[in-house]
Amino acid sequence: MALIDTLESAWYGDGRAPWWTWPLAVLYGAVVRLRAGLYRIGALPSERLPRPVIVIGNISVGGTGKTPLTIAVVDELRQRGYRPGVVSRGYGGSQREACLLDETPDPAVVGDEPCLIRAGGVPVAVARRRAAAARLLLAAGCDVLLADDGLQHYALARDVEICVIDGSRRFGNRRLLPAGPLREPLSRLRRVDLRVCNGGVAGQGEYPMQLHGEVLVALVDGRRESLADWQGRRVHAVAAIGHPRRFFDSLRAAGLDVIEHGFPDHHAFTPGELDFADQLPLLMTDKDAVKCGRFAQAHWWRLPVQAQLPPAFYEALAERLAGLRRERNSPPA
Repeated sequence: MALIDTLESAWYGDGRAPWWTWPLAVLYGAVVRLRAGLYRIGALPSERLPRPVIVIGNISVGGTGKTPLTIAVVDELRQRGYRPGVVSRGYGGSQREACLLDETPDPAVVGDEPCLIRAGGVPVAVARRRAAAARLLLAAGCDVLLADDGLQHYALARDVEICVIDGSRRFGNRRLLPAGPLREPLSRLRRVDLRVCNGGVAGQGEYPMQLHGEVLVALVDGRRESLADWQGRRVHAVAAIGHPRRFFDSLRAAGLDVIEHGFPDHHAFTPGELDFADQLPLLMTDKDAVKCGRFAQAHWWRLPVQAQLPPAFYEALAERLAGLRRERNSPPA
């Protein structure tokens, strides 16, 4: 953890990255550019599917809000008459073969984010190779596919790329891993179709997104209480997401007195880790709640959030999908 703290201080604060990260960043950058170039010229194969593929990802490490955005896009596409399905690699799960999730998936097997997305009733398929998962969704009748994460997974050809940007941390020191937080150079943004800024102030050409959660839901019996009614209450807050600070800050902004408990992204909780020897309420994200339901206690609560975006974002996405449909339905010259 000390090394991680040092690196994050260098990436997003006033710290300085260790000397050994600089040559590694140069090497990493060369590999990234070579790999992307090989895919562009066809030297590495990229599988193109007969239905549109939308990739929602980012160019920096850590959580930027990709999963809430994926859920919001799924809901919008359904309202517009599409039959969307979601492809995931299943980070944190043990599943090795491609599988279509049933109504009660196990997060230890398929990962926490696929379970969260599947809870909304949308078809979700998990596979180490995203194209294999995509074929399962096509067989299930989906007519548009969304990849939750995978902007750098070029083996699956995509028709629309959406990059999510952390509005508060942006791109940190703008350097590549491990000297900085970037998976790809900033120039990569010029090639994506749509850019979404989660929180903060959206830059030029970015669509603003806000995550809103106003109702707490008890894990044991589904009781619901307004978050606004909890102002001034002291609570434990647990988060095993890419950027736990965002969750903690949102609770403080709502007026809660927060005791923070951050865990690594996709962490598999055990009951003992959440026993804080008191009966203070314990609040967690929806993503964490899917892993804790089987051993939840009466004072544990989750805070569902919804991504809110301007209509212009959905219109731009719909326009791109309509253009793809026209291209694929037009007769050959």
